[in-house]
Amino acid sequence: MISKVPAVISQNNKDHVKWSDSYALGIKIIDDQHKALIDIVNDLFNHATGREWEEHEYFKDVIKQAVDYVKFHFATEEKIMISTKYKGYEAHKKNHEEFILQVVKTAKDYESGKRLTLTSFGYFLKDWVLSHIAVMDKKYCEYFKSIATVKADGKLHISLAEIPQ
Repeated sequence: MISKVPAVISQNNKDHVKWSDSYALGIKIIDDQHKALIDIVNDLFNHATGREWEEHEYFKDVIKQAVDYVKFHFATEEKIMISTKYKGYEAHKKNHEEFILQVVKTAKDYESGKRLTLTSFGYFLKDWVLSHIAVMDKKYCEYFKSIATVKADGKLHISLAEIPQ
């Protein structure tokens, strides 16, 4: 089980989860995508009205877009892992697949009438995303840094792959 990482919860209604430098991996493309995932979580919280019909309309409109973005992000991470021959790739990919299956199952359950609030789904996503960054992603980041050199322009360079910044 992945340990929970506390998020910085905002008092205003825009950023319920704030990006913290402690989440940064130092790989710009991945950090930017992680920030976008946090934006998705914040958007969920911002649409949690307590009015079931409003939440249902919002959920069905955005869940596919959210799943597509998560898949895009996972593909980015996995491409880098493969190109650098990261030994933890299989376990990391399995963790990604389990998460996607859980989100898709939750969406299908919700569409078939199972009760779900955006707040509870938002907390599920927040906990998973932040703990995944803090535990699983930090592992591959340490590996990347151990095999990388920093170029004059500040970009990490790995002999087997270049990680865009």
